[in-house]
Amino acid sequence: MMKQLNTTKLEQTIRQRVREDLEAGRVGGAVLFVCQNDRVVFGEAFGNKNAQEQASVGDIYRLASMTKPITAVAILIQAQRGLLALDDAVDKFLPEFSGMKVGKMNDEGQIEIIGVSKEKIRIRHLLTHSSGLISGALDGQFNAMTDSDRKSLKTAVDFYAKTALSFEPFSAQAYSGIAGFDVLARIVEVTSGVTFDKFLQKEIFEPLGMSDTAFQPSEVQLERMVDVHNFKDGVSSFEKGTPGCIFFDIPSCWFCGGAGLASTAEDYLKFAQMLLNNGRVGDRQLLDEKWILEMKTPHVPEEIMPGNERWGLGVRVIVKEEYQYLPVGTFGWSGAYGSHFWVDQENGIAAVYMKNSLYDGGAGSLTGRNFEQDIHEALED
Repeated sequence: MMKQLNTTKLEQTIRQRVREDLEAGRVGGAVLFVCQNDRVVFGEAFGNKNAQEQASVGDIYRLASMTKPITAVAILIQAQRGLLALDDAVDKFLPEFSGMKVGKMNDEGQIEIIGVSKEKIRIRHLLTHSSGLISGALDGQFNAMTDSDRKSLKTAVDFYAKTALSFEPFSAQAYSGIAGFDVLARIVEVTSGVTFDKFLQKEIFEPLGMSDTAFQPSEVQLERMVDVHNFKDGVSSFEKGTPGCIFFDIPSCWFCGGAGLASTAEDYLKFAQMLLNNGRVGDRQLLDEKWILEMKTPHVPEEIMPGNERWGLGVRVIVKEEYQYLPVGTFGWSGAYGSHFWVDQENGIAAVYMKNSLYDGGAGSLTGRNFEQDIHEALED
């Protein structure tokens, strides 16, 4: 049965929590939005965007891996159009991925090739971090990229095709932070005939009204970009990002499907609300409901991913009641700089937490977990 948020309790709890985080230096600035039943019940900015300016709900953040669910939706749009199938082999679209080799790290710290992979990498494997592509024990191959490899999405993907898989596809799962979703983005380019940034703009951002989401923000938008917060030896500081880059030192002209977008909390909430509403945006069905069902269904078996959460398509899915603060079936993801979102269809909730920090980031961030707790405790029968 759906529970309703006590908005008074929600506001008091979140404000107190963020106040404590700010005073302790755990957060420099953040924007938090909560929506229930298509109504924004909470939306505020806290702290500073940099050393001088106060945070605003219009501030632009680096999404990092919260780019991945957007890339997954792009793939599902192409699947809906019949231009690809989830179980298609990657080499159907990118022949250079034919005959991928599997490797292991030997005792000398070198990659040793075991043999040619018996299973082809399939689109579903990329979406569920079960491809073995630059992940697990062999994820250090990413560091071998040259400046030429880093010029564009295509050159990056060409590099990935020359690497060794860390395991046979779908025999294990290990997070592919950049490569897997870059390959998905490149498949979108091949099947659509346009660059990935233009595809997202036309097919997702414009229909959803996400006017502040981009790989390459304008000069005006860059002025609204937050600095990256850090907390070392008890001292808070703010750092500028690398010029010309959104995610660490990846050039923004490399439309990185795994981590390259910048956005606002308001924009990302629109994306989360579309997922909450089973693909509907106003009177338009961006994705048929069956594709949202595919996205939120756990596709990785428990034997290779035990625990309370498993991979759907580009999102983690809560699969056991033992997960403390979110009901089974809730789905979403996080970013390396500490951003976090989820969709709880049982209670009609979409929630977005935006921060950019080198301290307490990623899927296990304390701020993200606390945000889940605060919303959970504000729910009433």
